[in-house]
Amino acid sequence: MTAPPAARLPLTAPTFTQRFSSTPLGARLARHLALNQLHAWGIRYGSEASERAAAVVAELAANAVTHGRVPGRDFELRLSLPTGSLRIEVTDTRAERPPPGPGAVPPPQPLAESGRGLILVDALADRWEVQDRVPPGKTVLVEIDLPRWLALVKRLPERRPPKRRGTGGAAGTCTP
Repeated sequence: MTAPPAARLPLTAPTFTQRFSSTPLGARLARHLALNQLHAWGIRYGSEASERAAAVVAELAANAVTHGRVPGRDFELRLSLPTGSLRIEVTDTRAERPPPGPGAVPPPQPLAESGRGLILVDALADRWEVQDRVPPGKTVLVEIDLPRWLALVKRLPERRPPKRRGTGGAAGTCTP
């Protein structure tokens, strides 16, 4: 006997992907849209997970704009809810300057005005890594564990492919 449809979990993780201009405004917009998407998924504004994600997205987007910018190229933000966690991925197109990975982030000089972003990411993330990307570029992937992940996913609307409704017209056409 199969479980009722309401008890079934999706086979694919809910995902949000958006490209942004490599500008300070693009970085700010990435943070705002990330928080809005998390809220839509049930990760409420002001919650610990939301605050951690906001800081991580802000730092990674700022790094993509500051250190990963290639004129005329955007950066990409991808959020997903794989089993048990929130995954944040920020991809830029500059490959020749990869950031240090987990455990290799040097401490900043005491009076330095920069150099603390990845230390913050390291402190807020449960797991993170830097991946090369083809075509050239890199992705910084961060995971934040969500203890109430199952409750979140159960509340998400079921995602089914749209039903095709024919109107008696040509074969293969459908109406929205």
